[in-house]
Amino acid sequence: MSPVRIAFVEDNEEILASLQRIIARAPDLCCVCTCATGAEALQAIPLHRPEVVVMDLQLPDFSGIECTYRLRELAPDSRVLVYTVYADSERVFQALEAGACGYLLKSSTTAEIVEAIMDVNQGGAPMTGEIARKVVQFFRKPRITPSQDNEGLSAREEAILNLLARGFVTKEIAHQLEISFDTVRFHLKNIYAKLHVRSRTEAVIKHLRRKEPGGGNPLDD
Repeated sequence: MSPVRIAFVEDNEEILASLQRIIARAPDLCCVCTCATGAEALQAIPLHRPEVVVMDLQLPDFSGIECTYRLRELAPDSRVLVYTVYADSERVFQALEAGACGYLLKSSTTAEIVEAIMDVNQGGAPMTGEIARKVVQFFRKPRITPSQDNEGLSAREEAILNLLARGFVTKEIAHQLEISFDTVRFHLKNIYAKLHVRSRTEAVIKHLRRKEPGGGNPLDD
């Protein structure tokens, strides 16, 4: 099996060198490009087509959130893992809405970094514990059931969305619903189209907002 191709978007040379050493010691990972600015990332990443992009949020030219959003169009097959010092709720949800698939703090250990990269590549949504607690708190808010605005989703699609919101990946959803992996992927494409989103993270956030009384925004907390 070919190693997972990684791109780093990080302007701190010391942190970048540390990340490169981590990847060099991981046989299942390889670094295909490094970028110090958002502009470099928007040029290099579509050319190198990494499976995973490890993204800093504080870049010299524009934010990693904006870079993540723009990469959705330029490199739709690359999954973004945010790697940052910022743990505030506003940046977390902005990054997830922009299309990030995971959110890791720079205090994470070497093992956690490698595990998160592999998890993102396999369709997961890894988060540092502190970040996951913020998201879970939002998930636990009272919701109305059933949704009054189901965007034309079928019962099967609603079931898949509910499992996504609980953190299940595609393979686990297939097992839970006793359907094939490809069938789940087919339904996910339909869900994205109906909800007008481009990632599972966006789909989950929009799904949860649909079930909030008044369609609440987590950034309004």
